[in-house]
Amino acid sequence: MKLILKPWRLLAWACVGLVLGLTLARAAEEKAVTPLVLPPADKPITHTDLKPAPADGRVAYVTARLLEGQHYSQHVFDDEISSKFLDLYLNSLDPQKSFFLQSDADEFEQYRHQLDDLTLRRGDVSPAYEIFNRFYERLDQRVAYIEHLLKTEQFKFDADERVLINRKDQPRPKDLAAAKKLWRERLRYEYLQEKLNKEKPEEIVKILTRRYHRNLRFFADWTGTDVMQVYLTALAHVYDPHSDYMDKQQLDNFAMGMNLSLEGIGAVLISPDGYCTIGKLVPGGPAEKSGKIKVNDRIVAVAQADGPPVDVVDMNLNKAVQLIRGPKGTEVRLTIIPADAADPSVRKVVTLTRDTVSLEEQAAKAKILDLPGANGEKLRIGVIDLPSFYSTMDLTGTEDHSSAKSCAADLARLLKKLNEEKVQGLILDLRRNGGGVLEEAVRITGFFIKDGPVVQVRDAGGRVSVKSDRDPRVLYDGPLVVLTSRFSASASEIVAAALQDYGRALVIGDSSTHGKGTVQAPSPLKAFMRQSAVVTNDPGLLKLTVSKFYRANGESTQLKGVVPDIVLPSVVNYSKDFGESALDYPLKWDTNAPAEFERVNLVEPFKAELLKDSEARIASSKDFAYVREDIEQFKKHQADKTISLNESQRLKEKQESEARQKARDKELSARKEPDVKLYELTLRDVDQPGLPAPVAKTNLVAKAGGAKAGAAVAASTNATLAAQAARPTDGEDDETDEPKPAPVDFALEESEHILVDYLGLLEKNKVLTASRAAGQ
Repeated sequence: MKLILKPWRLLAWACVGLVLGLTLARAAEEKAVTPLVLPPADKPITHTDLKPAPADGRVAYVTARLLEGQHYSQHVFDDEISSKFLDLYLNSLDPQKSFFLQSDADEFEQYRHQLDDLTLRRGDVSPAYEIFNRFYERLDQRVAYIEHLLKTEQFKFDADERVLINRKDQPRPKDLAAAKKLWRERLRYEYLQEKLNKEKPEEIVKILTRRYHRNLRFFADWTGTDVMQVYLTALAHVYDPHSDYMDKQQLDNFAMGMNLSLEGIGAVLISPDGYCTIGKLVPGGPAEKSGKIKVNDRIVAVAQADGPPVDVVDMNLNKAVQLIRGPKGTEVRLTIIPADAADPSVRKVVTLTRDTVSLEEQAAKAKILDLPGANGEKLRIGVIDLPSFYSTMDLTGTEDHSSAKSCAADLARLLKKLNEEKVQGLILDLRRNGGGVLEEAVRITGFFIKDGPVVQVRDAGGRVSVKSDRDPRVLYDGPLVVLTSRFSASASEIVAAALQDYGRALVIGDSSTHGKGTVQAPSPLKAFMRQSAVVTNDPGLLKLTVSKFYRANGESTQLKGVVPDIVLPSVVNYSKDFGESALDYPLKWDTNAPAEFERVNLVEPFKAELLKDSEARIASSKDFAYVREDIEQFKKHQADKTISLNESQRLKEKQESEARQKARDKELSARKEPDVKLYELTLRDVDQPGLPAPVAKTNLVAKAGGAKAGAAVAASTNATLAAQAARPTDGEDDETDEPKPAPVDFALEESEHILVDYLGLLEKNKVLTASRAAGQ
């Protein structure tokens, strides 16, 4: 059995967006992107109170028993668990404490110490549905009230009024009148946002009406499966943040992410206006190869082979995706409105044969940089970006293993290429790596050390096993830097910790990694269901924490993470909303006896000087001056949790922010182009002779490329951009065609400088050693 260490949900309740519930869709090639606008609000939204299905009680019972018996904590499902379970479920639906009234919470209090008995003795999950139906009732009341306000409210913003956006730590509204006060404050905040974006009043009303109806429609489309997904996930999260219940859809998405492939048509789907729309075509996928599908084509109906078409207009995007996705070799017929149609009444039917589609953007990749050294000589360094420790997984017994995926095998190919191209130093970028399969992490660590223990794993009974690299081959023996962030979690922490313990690599990054030191294993529920149980669908899977892992030196990375040798300035370092400690009910940090291993000690002799030089460079760096500015702004926002609803004050703040950004853009654009040659390598071209044509590393990017560049930097957890993205913003997109300054990846660039310094110190030490030897 493969041990899975990837954190599935980080429960970031501090988000201040309108979306209120758990994000149920997972990243996939045909992924459901939250729509920005929905169809006209006058289209009726119908909802019938949901009720438990015949198999729900049995699924809940099996889930609870597995958590009791197999979870690392070995905690029985008692009144303590029941109490936390109730709170987590309520907060899963209403994380901002804006919907459930205190009277609702008081009514549900009857379940505080009863959920264990109801689940284990009676197989009764009726509280899940009762609570959800009440939540929907409050949501419906909010929409009705918002519609009333949009018709009658005079939206003036000239008073000294402030609004609290993040209410996760606030009490629930005591009654409906108090809730309406909160809803009105939130609406005024959103109205002012649109007004500052220069929208006209009538357009603002349309935008906000559709936004609130979109949210209501999302929950109106829920089925019992969705309710059970959230309910049982809340139960699992009481045991720890990384134990999860997955229904069939979640299970499929999870497996696809680990396998880097899915079976479908090869398209990213969005819903900008209620239509399921082609947002992107995946190269080599059935849709792209057909030549009949284009970006912005709108799908209005989906049919399976010769089956009848199903209308998907206004359908929840996740559900539309499930209709379009399907087994390899099967046919799907799409009725579309072509993007270039002269009239929206035009329809075209396209028949596609589904196939396996590779998610290449999630695979390992590399680049080679030729850059000047300290003395003007040319240096060549490599950078490997490893976004996850993926591997082919077969959780359903139906996976095609003919093209099995392994990040270790992919990394070996990249390292072979970098060695052939004679890189002098290497950066392993794990900043956006949330973990994955333990065996892959152990193999990859072994690429950089001769042999020895990589990680210790302790189970609930206290038994310790040591996962070791037993292969004496070293695929790369040169200078090595590991780049981490607060988003580096689980298996990536194992690799960083092992290479740090051995003294094999210099670790650089945020103040610490995520701090997920637990091991998960999958338990499909089908194997535990009675034959007589009424189960018409796959009951899903429980991914539960079964072990904790410990570094070779005996310390756990749980909660504390891996502390880098060199910490870089970062806004994330000052946030309490990232990392294991920000989650509910994490397991504790502790230690284990150290394993026996031999340090190579390649870093320690140079660490102090590298740190000193980096600090001096950062102190004089314009880029990090911007980071320090952002840190101060972030601290200011943290100290004052409210936002002004005074229009003139907000305009002033907006103008000041825009002026700062324009000054930055101007300074960046005026910089001398870097004397760097950049070669990008993917798994498609890594086995080809030589290098592809170099890519310009420039201070400017075209407007069309700006979003891509920005996304790449954000994905690699550029601390400044990540923090800015978490704030409410008044700004609108700049519609000019002027080239935009490329976002600067401060952390990566400083890591490159540190690696160059490291190479210089190694060369200097080599010369001194040779000189001393000659003198003797």
